[in-house]
Amino acid sequence: MISKLSLGFAAGALGGLATALTIWIFGVLGISQAAGVSIAPALGPTFLYGPIIWGGIWGWIFLTPLAAGLPLFARGLLLSLGPSLVQCFIVFPFKLDAGMLGLAVGTLTPLFVLIFNAVWGLVTAATLRAQGGSALPGSRF
Repeated sequence: MISKLSLGFAAGALGGLATALTIWIFGVLGISQAAGVSIAPALGPTFLYGPIIWGGIWGWIFLTPLAAGLPLFARGLLLSLGPSLVQCFIVFPFKLDAGMLGLAVGTLTPLFVLIFNAVWGLVTAATLRAQGGSALPGSRF
């Protein structure tokens, strides 16, 4: 059981790192700003900590039977909706004072949240697949 929890956390944390780097790259390249979304964090420990740790915690959702009948990458995309909903309806309005859905930082913010969390879901799924997926209930590759 500990090995499954460790694998789920590690895969999710790697997905969180990929997400953080994607957010940073979008900011550096001006993609976010061009879309009217003011999300362009500086790359550093303060920014990286949250996505990596929360990505790991969310990685445990892959250990549940949620969407177990789907191919792994489709499952990753579907499960990425969980962190997206939390970001849009809890983190943005109550922790970051960015309004519901994060609309205070740009009208297209919800779309960017979906894209960024899709990166998390796909990288987490790829990591689990690379490890054989034995921790996952009912996974199809």
